[in-house]
Amino acid sequence: MSANIYTHQDSNIWKTWTLLALFFSLVIALGWFFSYYYGNSVILYIAVFIAVFANIFSYWFSDKIVLKLHRAKEANRQEYFDLWNATENLSITAGLPMPRLYIIDDQAPNAFATGRDQKHAVVCVTTGLLKMLDRNELEGVIAHELSHIGNRDMLLSTVVVVMAGFVALLSDFFLRSQILGGNRGRNNNAGAVLLVIGLVLVILTPIAAALIRLAISRKREFLADATGVLLTRYPEGLASALRKISAAPTEMRTANHATAHLFISNPFGNLKTSKLNNLFMTHPPVEERVRALVGGTEKEI
Repeated sequence: MSANIYTHQDSNIWKTWTLLALFFSLVIALGWFFSYYYGNSVILYIAVFIAVFANIFSYWFSDKIVLKLHRAKEANRQEYFDLWNATENLSITAGLPMPRLYIIDDQAPNAFATGRDQKHAVVCVTTGLLKMLDRNELEGVIAHELSHIGNRDMLLSTVVVVMAGFVALLSDFFLRSQILGGNRGRNNNAGAVLLVIGLVLVILTPIAAALIRLAISRKREFLADATGVLLTRYPEGLASALRKISAAPTEMRTANHATAHLFISNPFGNLKTSKLNNLFMTHPPVEERVRALVGGTEKEI
């Protein structure tokens, strides 16, 4: 079981880096298209610079940004002893440095991990989660988040979000420029063809970016579930925690689409949706995750 899981982990990381490389190439291609369409090579250089700068910025400050967005406060050992003790013990088991612990004052049960690497990692939970779960369930959730740290998910997830946001900005820039009458000088057939290609790109590219982000997020949730069970040796704990969390459809007060994929469960509440809508959710259905943990069959990840 262990060998299979870590084989999936290595394969998933390789696939993610491949997707990121393709995604970055797509951003450069869009920058090149805009620079060619507007006859200004400076646009391409600006696109490359902003893409690189955004990724460097997200590498160093992503954890601070996320914690600020959700009004998280650092937890102390005395007040949150059970959380601290569970995290410390599981960190030792996982061979990871003890992450910093933060608390969000919110009745919606949830948790996430962030940070640029294992030495600068953060695990954050809501007060609602601490009130709702027993010790075994809490350990299952913490093990899941530590698995995200050990599997090096955090930085990759942040980079994908930044790249997706950047592509959306490029697309918005192109559409607005056309509405305002940009590039009036191109009145020939070639200009018309380029305009059609550009419109197709700006419509499809953000959709492709979102699908890539969702695919990475959903697969890594399954991987973190499986790896977390290796730490606790008690899949029923995490499965029970997921059931309880999914039964609480309360939306977090600080829910944000940009960071939703970081949480162990959808921060907008686990409302029933159609199969079509499930394809565009940042998290796989809880029923599938529970079935993968205790259903007797291994979920392919």
